[in-house]
Amino acid sequence: DSGEPAPALVAVAHGSRDPQALRTVVALLDRVRELRPGLDVRLGHIELNAPLLPDTLDGLRGAEAVLVPLLLGRGHHVKRDLPAATAAAPGVRTRIGAPLGPHPLLVEALYGRLVEAGWDAADHGGRHAAVVLAAAGSRDPDSAQDTRRTARLLAMRLGVPVVPAYASASTPTVPAALRALAARGRHRAFVASYFTAPGRFASACADAVPHRAAAPLGAHPAMARLVLHRYDQARAEIAPADAVSLLASA
Repeated sequence: DSGEPAPALVAVAHGSRDPQALRTVVALLDRVRELRPGLDVRLGHIELNAPLLPDTLDGLRGAEAVLVPLLLGRGHHVKRDLPAATAAAPGVRTRIGAPLGPHPLLVEALYGRLVEAGWDAADHGGRHAAVVLAAAGSRDPDSAQDTRRTARLLAMRLGVPVVPAYASASTPTVPAALRALAARGRHRAFVASYFTAPGRFASACADAVPHRAAAPLGAHPAMARLVLHRYDQARAEIAPADAVSLLASA
């Protein structure tokens, strides 16, 4: 290493009015720091909570930073809000990492939360068991595609059907997905929370089957490893993808 300090890791959370959300994200970043002592780890929010992302970037003037979205798929925030925030912070050399999902570590965290909620791998109800993967929902087709891919990975891990459902902007809703599974004889359905932190949407999804709803992913150890993986990935991408393709065709 040239002795240059490593770029700061700026975790970008959505923000929520739920006071548990900020506590959860702070706990996740504490885990990240434990895994990588000495790394400058900071937090910025898209809305609703301080510190807001522009303020976090303002505190890094003259430095280098990798933004890691604590978001689970490609959607408006990842495609529009983050590039806009970095464009408005010319004093910081920034790279934007990929969203957390889809990824096997995310499936590991989802599985862990389901087990905590009472999912028994040995006796998961066999023909009667299923899981609804409850996500925020987005009008962006890439976001829905990412959620469906995570659902397929989780289904492979659990050996039961996993149906994506959404709190907004997309269908089916969680109650509709539960009804559809019951109609297929899958009466023992759990809800997996495809949310980084607690909030209005996560709570609404869990209310559909409160006794069989997993907690948000939060500070699960696999989440901390995944945040660092996305950071390392972004650092390793020296040239943007379009520059690489130009070189390849030259």
